[in-house]
Amino acid sequence: MRHTRFLPLFIAAVVLSLALTGCGLVSPAVRLLTSPQTETTPRVVERVVVATPEPIVANEETAPSAPQAPVQIQISAGADQETQIYEAVYQKVNPSVVYIDNLTRLPNDANPSDVLPESSGSGFVWDAQGHIITNNHVVEGADALQVTFSDGVVLPAEIVGTDADSDLAVIRVDPSLVTLVPVEQGNINDVQVGQRAIAIGNPFGLVGSMSTGIVSAIGRSVEVDTGYNIPLAIQTDAAINPGNSGGPLLNERGQVIGVNFQIASAVRANSGVGFAIPISIVQRVAPALITQGSYKHAWLGISGQTYSPAWAQDLGFPANQRGAYIITVRDDGPSKSAGLRGGSRDTNIVFGMDARGAVYLPGGGDLVIAIDDQPVKTFDDLLIYLESFKAPNETVTLTVLRPDAGQLQIPVTLGERPLSSP
Repeated sequence: MRHTRFLPLFIAAVVLSLALTGCGLVSPAVRLLTSPQTETTPRVVERVVVATPEPIVANEETAPSAPQAPVQIQISAGADQETQIYEAVYQKVNPSVVYIDNLTRLPNDANPSDVLPESSGSGFVWDAQGHIITNNHVVEGADALQVTFSDGVVLPAEIVGTDADSDLAVIRVDPSLVTLVPVEQGNINDVQVGQRAIAIGNPFGLVGSMSTGIVSAIGRSVEVDTGYNIPLAIQTDAAINPGNSGGPLLNERGQVIGVNFQIASAVRANSGVGFAIPISIVQRVAPALITQGSYKHAWLGISGQTYSPAWAQDLGFPANQRGAYIITVRDDGPSKSAGLRGGSRDTNIVFGMDARGAVYLPGGGDLVIAIDDQPVKTFDDLLIYLESFKAPNETVTLTVLRPDAGQLQIPVTLGERPLSSP
């Protein structure tokens, strides 16, 4: 059989594995946005030192338990609308944005309460019960967490739940000790390229910083540390830097449309390409983290690529067909049990290069053209559908084309995504 080496290459680097990995639009220069407090190697950068506010001890007189009413955005006739929008959004949302310190215990220290800042990031108040949304990588590995609110109140926080695959986490503070201003949630269906995008967070530890830009693209598929992809990610040119992680991306009404989590940059600073987890995924994952402590992703157990009409002759599908071509089917996945087929024979399609030369696309796999009667035009469409609407143990019906059998309807009972991509 011709040298293909397609299994490790496609699963680790190119393919979305549903789990769906690879085929991400972010280069290896992508950086997470946690702002480090300590570094093991020197870096030639200008350091900005920001004094941490002294903790404010809240009491019954200074800390009402009821949430504060959000600021309403109103624009005066004849005023500079752009300025008033940004001012109003900041006034509305900044009270909801928090500074998060990831604290680590001193080694060999007999006093477990002695901790040092390991890294920092951002977050925002989700509800009146004290739940705060942030990124998983902001709180990962923390021995303790400390949250600073915009009014200077500093409180300890506990981790409620985390999900590394969506890079989301929920932490909680005592709601009786601080005035809480939950954010207003937006609708991903209202987000369009060219609309205003506003980020509020703590870049480089600069608390309560706002940056503005536009929505540069929507529907990006961005890989995270687990190897899986976050679909429907929002790309923005609003300045996002280390420390912005976990903070909100907002529209001009001050509604949260995403959670900032990555930048594409070779220098670990803003280059005009930042990414936010879409609010639609936050709205699915956060409730599960709050009630269960974890989130279970639906899983097909296949890997593949968007079908190209240039492959028609070798694969035996119509040139004008759209769909998701299956390259591999995992032996331990639900699609294998359902009878889906991956590639099994040689073709003349050079699909990439590796250290040993050309990598050829295997033929003989199924072409998925619909899921539950919803058209599938790209491989990302499968991931988007599963992440948006489905859960493990639910059944989907895949419409597939098979060269030797024509069109088939194949039901698949979805599994639970493994801890990391294959």
